Order: sequence, then structure tokens, then C-alpha cells
Amino acid sequence: MSIQYILELLGTFFFAMSGALAVSEQDEEQDWFGAAFTGFVTAIGGGTLRDVLLGSYPLVWIEDIRLLYIILAGIACSGILYRWLERLRRTLFLFDTLGISLFTIVGTEKTLSLGFRPEIAAIMGMFSAVMGGVIRDMLTNKVPVLFRKEIYSSACLMGAAFYLVLAGLHVERNTNFIVSIVFIILLRLAAVRYNLSLPKFRSRKCMGKSSRYTSP
Repeated sequence: MSIQYILELLGTFFFAMSGALAVSEQDEEQDWFGAAFTGFVTAIGGGTLRDVLLGSYPLVWIEDIRLLYIILAGIACSGILYRWLERLRRTLFLFDTLGISLFTIVGTEKTLSLGFRPEIAAIMGMFSAVMGGVIRDMLTNKVPVLFRKEIYSSACLMGAAFYLVLAGLHVERNTNFIVSIVFIILLRLAAVRYNLSLPKFRSRKCMGKSSRYTSP
């Protein structure tokens, strides 16, 4: 069993947990089916989009039944351990961070293995990581984390680029996997800890100036 496959299983497990926990945080009366559905879609969303865009069939979760079992295990753990996990601060954030870091590198590596250019691999790595969380947030009626004021998808893109640079320097593959994943985790933690964000696309001040010119 390759380290890439192990990372994909772990990423799937953590994303399934984050999806199920997101439902529980939104509605304490939600039933198991709702939590299971959200956990399932969160876990497969990014990888499915990646495979569709790359034309890689059958989809990874359809081809490998073990991924389905991993998703069910993640959902079950979320339900059984919910009271304990609820006491931990930022539990959903933790599982989401682990999920995006793992899926970024797995998605990047898979795209490279299919013969695509490194630039495409970095983008597909980011898509693999963030789209499951976007779908999760939409299903739980939240503003997708992609659009919030925090470094999220950009951390994945930088992590993918970091992985590609190390690969170009001929760093041993398994070592590159681990180092790049840690890089994304630390970048995400630092962004939240120090409230880091990218420059605004359009500030309120600029919008105010613009409105004066467009007023009749």
C-alpha cells in the first residue's frame, strides 16, 4: 500500500468527519441520514470534480469500495464520539485542515501521474482539497469557507506549488509528501492564528468612490 493511497484514505476519513460534524453543529436534531449524506458528499466532492475534469474514469470512490467503507467509518466516529469531540475547540477546523492538506497533495500527484502539466496539477490539487468543503458549507447553509476572509484555497495552491518545487529538486517522493502536507497545515494554522488574509479584491472605500462616479 503506497503512501499516496494511505493519504487519500486519511483525507477521505477526515473530510467525512468534518461533513458530519458540520451538520451536527448546524442542527442538533439532524438525523443520521442527513449527517451521513453531508459527510459522504464532503468526502467525495473534491476528488469527483477532479476526476471528471481530468477525464479519469471510473471515479475513484466507485472503483475502490474501501473508500466507501472509510467514509462510513468517519461518519460513524463523528456520531459515536460527538459528545467528546464537541468539547475540543475547533474540532471541525482541525479535521478540515487535515483533509485539505492531504487532498491537495494527493490531487496534485494524481494529476501528474495522468501526464498533465505541473500548472494543471497544482490547480487540480487545490480543487480536490477545497470543493468538498464548499459543498459541505452550502448544504449546511453557511457562507463557503472559500469566500471568507481567511487563507484557505490559496494555502492549498501554495502547498501544491511547494510540492512541485521539491519534486523538481528531486526530493524523495514520500518525504516530499510529508513535508508538503506539514507545510499546508502550518500555513493554515498560522493564517488563522494571526488573522492573515489576502488583499481585498475591492475595498469598501473603493466601492464608495465608484458609486460617486456612477450616480446620476
